[in-house]
Amino acid sequence: MMSNLFSIFDPSTNIFNLSLNWLSTLIGLLFIPYSFWLIPNRYHIFWNLIFNKLHNEFKTLLGNNPLFNNFTLIFISMFSFVLFNNFLGLFPYIFTSTSHLTLSLSLSLPLWLSFMLYGWINNTQHMFIHMIPQGTPTILMPFMVLIETISNIIRPGTLAVRLTANMIAGHLLMTLLSGTGSKFPPSLLIILIIIQILLLTLESAVAVIQSYVIAILSTLYSSEVN
Repeated sequence: MMSNLFSIFDPSTNIFNLSLNWLSTLIGLLFIPYSFWLIPNRYHIFWNLIFNKLHNEFKTLLGNNPLFNNFTLIFISMFSFVLFNNFLGLFPYIFTSTSHLTLSLSLSLPLWLSFMLYGWINNTQHMFIHMIPQGTPTILMPFMVLIETISNIIRPGTLAVRLTANMIAGHLLMTLLSGTGSKFPPSLLIILIIIQILLLTLESAVAVIQSYVIAILSTLYSSEVN
């Protein structure tokens, strides 16, 4: 039962031994029509409001370094990419790529590694100072360095696991509820349908929240090396 339950996350479309399910990560581009870039419309205005809000928030977190202020587009692109894939995974028969560590680690690990390399190469003294909080007793300094080092190392993993776990949990719950529909008496089916609608609404909110969380945490991690 457990293997069948988790099999909903397995890539299943294969041609010439190549899984094509990962191409679903690009389906979000189809939701951006050509006219979106040319003719201002309500969707264009709506996305501009969101992007401007995110740009101002990320710019505030990144500080006064003009180099990092130009990187807000990277985090906005990450937010949009994860958001599209989270939402697409809620539709039937569409592969949920963000429920796999392969994709989430591919997003978080290169960013974290580039931040660490930039910080240790260009701001070495700042990185050492950041490992020991101000006012730490001398006897606790070695332990604080160890704790901060471990905390920095596991950051890409926590980003990836947070996104993946939230996507898996919601999809598993919806799968379990939908699988019990045939066992419900007809008089209680309306209750199950209402629960499914509420759960789908909750998953839609989770899709937005997790997209924002991974983008904002990546921005905070990059601001620490500034």
